[in-house]
Amino acid sequence: MSEYSLLNLLALIWFLSLWIGYAYFAKYQAKRGKNLSAVLNRQRLSWMKQVLERETRITDAALVANLERNATFLASTSILVLAGLLTALGITDNIESLLKNLPFYQIKQDSTFWIQIKILVLIIVYVYAFFTLSWSMRQYGFGSVMIGSAPEPGQVDDKPELKERFIYTSAKVIDMAGHTYNYGLRAYYFSLAILPWFLSPWYLLISTTLVVVVLYLREFHSRPFRVLRDFLAECDRYTGK
Repeated sequence: MSEYSLLNLLALIWFLSLWIGYAYFAKYQAKRGKNLSAVLNRQRLSWMKQVLERETRITDAALVANLERNATFLASTSILVLAGLLTALGITDNIESLLKNLPFYQIKQDSTFWIQIKILVLIIVYVYAFFTLSWSMRQYGFGSVMIGSAPEPGQVDDKPELKERFIYTSAKVIDMAGHTYNYGLRAYYFSLAILPWFLSPWYLLISTTLVVVVLYLREFHSRPFRVLRDFLAECDRYTGK
């Protein structure tokens, strides 16, 4: 194996390690209530409590449909991107000719082979994104069914356990749809990290690290997260939790 191929392989391993590692890290922190997904889950629980108090749930159904629409848009976009990538797979010679005109491009003996590998990796990423986002769409559909089957106000007041079970289950279904949507959205983020790889494997190392930093800052230190966290803290203070 040439030095160039070895470096590309190490860069690919670094890319996969950071992507998978960050996904597990974010999931672990969500269970501890330390990131944006965790505070949003608490808001979903509050939302489902309000659903049981409303006689008309048209607004709630529209909200779920709007969330589902976001996943639908990205899933449809994934198909279009895949069509372009499959076309690019057949014109790697033209792509290499184009890359040679760009600065910092490293011309190597086996660069054509690695261009094909890079396109294949992008194809795999967008296939994963499509399946993940389409599953998120279905889960939001399940959430719509739960809201549609919600008992009328006062119907389960004498059955507090059933009421709490409905609130938890409905919020959990929508929460799972949100987590699945996040997985698909992260696939888009990490696919952008692959683009500099066409110039050099060193750029993949740098771009993947930058993507993880951006995701971490947005999920754990962004202003929306701080605002929601502080709001929930105020709610807990007023309710004595």
